[in-house]
Amino acid sequence: MTRPSSAQARLARYGFGVANAAYGARAADLLGPAGLGLWDPATQEPTDAAAAELLAALSRAADPDLALRQLHRLVEADHGGVLDALAGDAGLRRRLVAVLGASSALGDHLVANPDQWGALVTEKDGVAPNADGTLELSALTVPVLRMAYRQALLRIAAADLTGGRGLEQTMAALSALADATLAAAYDIAVREVPTKPRLAVVAMGKCGGYELNYVSDVDVIFVAASDEDLAAGTTVAARLIAICGQVAWQVDAALRPEGSRGPLVRTLASHLSYYRRWARTWEFQALLKARPAAGDTELAREWIDQLAPLVWHAAERPEAVEDVRAMRRRIVDNVPARELEREIKRGPGGLRDIEFAVQLLQLVHGRVDESLRTPGTLPALRALVAGGYVGRADGEGLLRGYRFLRAVEHRLQLQALRRTHTVPTDPAAVRWLAQALGYAGTPERGAVEAFRADWVAHAAEVRRLHAKLLYRPLLEAVARVPAESLRLGPESARKRLQILGFADPGTALRHIEALTGGVSRTSAIQRTLLPVLLEVFADAPEPDRGLLSYRQVSDKLGGTPWYLRLLRDEGPVALRLARALGLSRYVADLLARDPEALRLLADDAELAPRAREVLREGFGAVAERHGDPHEAIVAVRALRRRELFRVACADVLGQAGSLAPPQPLDVIGVGSALSYVTDATLAAALRIALGAVPPMPGLRFAVIGMGRLGGYEMSYPSDADVLFVYDPPPGAAEDAASGAAHAVAEELRRQLGRPAPDPPLGVDADLRPEGRQGPLVRSLAAYQQYYARWSKVWEAQALLRARYVCGDRSLGLEFEALADSVRYPANGLTREQTIEIRRIKARVETERLPRGADPATHAKLGRGGLADVEWAVQLLQLRQAYARPELRCTRTLDALVAAREAGLVSAADAAAMAAGWTLAARVRNALTLVRGRPTDQLPRHGPELAGVAHLLGSSDGGEFLDHYLRTTRRSRAAVERVLASP
Repeated sequence: MTRPSSAQARLARYGFGVANAAYGARAADLLGPAGLGLWDPATQEPTDAAAAELLAALSRAADPDLALRQLHRLVEADHGGVLDALAGDAGLRRRLVAVLGASSALGDHLVANPDQWGALVTEKDGVAPNADGTLELSALTVPVLRMAYRQALLRIAAADLTGGRGLEQTMAALSALADATLAAAYDIAVREVPTKPRLAVVAMGKCGGYELNYVSDVDVIFVAASDEDLAAGTTVAARLIAICGQVAWQVDAALRPEGSRGPLVRTLASHLSYYRRWARTWEFQALLKARPAAGDTELAREWIDQLAPLVWHAAERPEAVEDVRAMRRRIVDNVPARELEREIKRGPGGLRDIEFAVQLLQLVHGRVDESLRTPGTLPALRALVAGGYVGRADGEGLLRGYRFLRAVEHRLQLQALRRTHTVPTDPAAVRWLAQALGYAGTPERGAVEAFRADWVAHAAEVRRLHAKLLYRPLLEAVARVPAESLRLGPESARKRLQILGFADPGTALRHIEALTGGVSRTSAIQRTLLPVLLEVFADAPEPDRGLLSYRQVSDKLGGTPWYLRLLRDEGPVALRLARALGLSRYVADLLARDPEALRLLADDAELAPRAREVLREGFGAVAERHGDPHEAIVAVRALRRRELFRVACADVLGQAGSLAPPQPLDVIGVGSALSYVTDATLAAALRIALGAVPPMPGLRFAVIGMGRLGGYEMSYPSDADVLFVYDPPPGAAEDAASGAAHAVAEELRRQLGRPAPDPPLGVDADLRPEGRQGPLVRSLAAYQQYYARWSKVWEAQALLRARYVCGDRSLGLEFEALADSVRYPANGLTREQTIEIRRIKARVETERLPRGADPATHAKLGRGGLADVEWAVQLLQLRQAYARPELRCTRTLDALVAAREAGLVSAADAAAMAAGWTLAARVRNALTLVRGRPTDQLPRHGPELAGVAHLLGSSDGGEFLDHYLRTTRRSRAAVERVLASP
């Protein structure tokens, strides 16, 4: 290994030879007496102060070695005059060295045209030379235009590289330079035709958006005023394209109607005809950036104005949103696989991701909001943020990503003035890029590592935000609303409300005005959301109620930073909320008490009911966190409320198409979920009660689930049917043990029965021996004695659903074993017992059915409904379960399946009963969801019937009622056959 010389070591401090150690010797020659004379080999120092300043400037270049080589060549071509100028002009020194170190192409240009470095000289008043894209033309010829273009480009690059202009100013200057070049080329071309046509040159793409980069095709569309202008206009357009190709860049007219297959120039009328009949969504998307650039600018403005109505209605096409998404996917698919991760323009997380997201939002929301009708990506993005269509944090993330990616693109293109959007793989090239972007190495991390870390972070954030904005369900919903309906002016809103079916448009309008009035960001977001939500409310039988509930929720949460952001940004939250509020008072009441629960609608996983053990652990942990019993039960009941909201929303959204959870709940799932929540609530309440009453060491206490709780068939209005059982400690007095157990049961019921802003959970112990006249709590021995001596057949029937819920598990299982001896009697039922069950059922039908109730449509006690099927199934269990263990289950439908498989009931009757029970259970739940209060009576007409039908997937209340009556008639007939069987 060759040791570097002292000169090389000293020069390395200035950055020379860092990328290639062998170049250090070359740098010494170029700087020494035989070269630029800036370095004294004897002292190993700069020759004077001016040389030191120049060396310092060279060290700050993106590539000091390249800057030195280019400067040496320029001095040779210029015969040394530039060195004197650099010594006396600090601004020139900074600008020229920055250009020489960042662009080999511009360095070559200066060497070939050494007089042009003077374009970078500081003005006499100390101001930097003009870098706004202005052309300085001494004559209107192609050679003069070419030289003027390079000079203007040189000034823009110098200002860019030295911080004289920011990214947006640089893009605007490059776009202005393109406009000036197009205008000059147009003037040259027009001179060559005998008759001057009325021809407009419309800038498109990045040029149209004032965001042109250093090397890019300039997209244009040519428009002639009339047929008489076509021939001359086509000649001028073709000549303009040729001139610009010789001077600067290719002119691309492929965005014109029919692309490269279509005529280069069309008349204004021909353009309008094409866009009205044939244009695709991407063509309207391209028109977002259209602006006059050269030629007849009045004609260009007329063309843009006449196309504007078509552009701002394009998003209302049914396929529009998906077209834009599909186009973005095709662009990514067309990137070569080996370049995909390095593509900063077309690849995932690249510039196109930002542009497509912004343009789609413009197309959708710009129909009404004219502030969004701006051609540039960054101004449009800022307008979207200001209008509340994009969150501030998301907007800042996209702005940062765009600036970073465009800066990378500019540096890549500036190096060789070559069109590229791909980060190189060569380590030296990447090092140069990092340095050109201003990254400097630190002891902890090199410049390349710092650049790559930022690149990865920006690309990931852009990719995330692109997906979030471009695939927002709300976006499609807004696009489907006609532009006229998005304008929430008082008169138009009132008419729209009447059309949508609001019963009281005046009150609805006041709600809308309260939500959207003013100029706040909250009001702006509400103005975006409400037209879509009104459409969803209108699908419900009572739109007014949905809007009122939405206003109540918004009034509670409107000042909360996350609320409207959640509705606007997070997947289907807004549409799910609107459906839930429009169809379910039960959900609206739960949300009014717990607005934070709204967050559950953002995540499909949050709409999946929690497992039984997860609920038990969670409720138990909440109970333990509070030392005070009152605070503990309040927390437990609040957690129950949240879980009820979770289950109810999953239920309400089950028939909501794309808004439905991935695994919608059926009625069995709802029953299980509600039962698990009740189990967890009782377990936590028991823990609190045990801690609130005087303890009795060794006392065993358990809660047994009965009825719907025991069968895992809870509905929203169901009470918790339970039995309380205890076992006294050895040697304890029976009275003391009974008193202690009774205190626990009473405390549990008292805690759960306290008035609170929660749906009540009634704890009903009426199925205990002797009913309400019997003791609330019995010992296991007392239960055993009672069932052995006094129990009746209906009590054996009630025990069919008995199961351990909480408390002492061993005691609970002992009770289940006791229950088995009663509910599965040896040799089944006697003839007298069977007759007794049929007699009790008949009495229940006549006595328990509420006065005035319609037995044909009462979901619980009506013909073919829940009770009918349950009596039939339970009769089969009582008669046959002693010999058929598969019938020993607490769930109705499980027992029915087992009976069918055992041949105890025909397949047709089993199917009819299952259909009747299932539909009645669904109706019972739906009635509570719709009304917000429990009822079992399905009305025969009105909004509640319509609401139930809607919830259960039917669009016609009358048809649904007919379906219910048919289903329950078949169920009743099957039940009667089972009950009558010997």
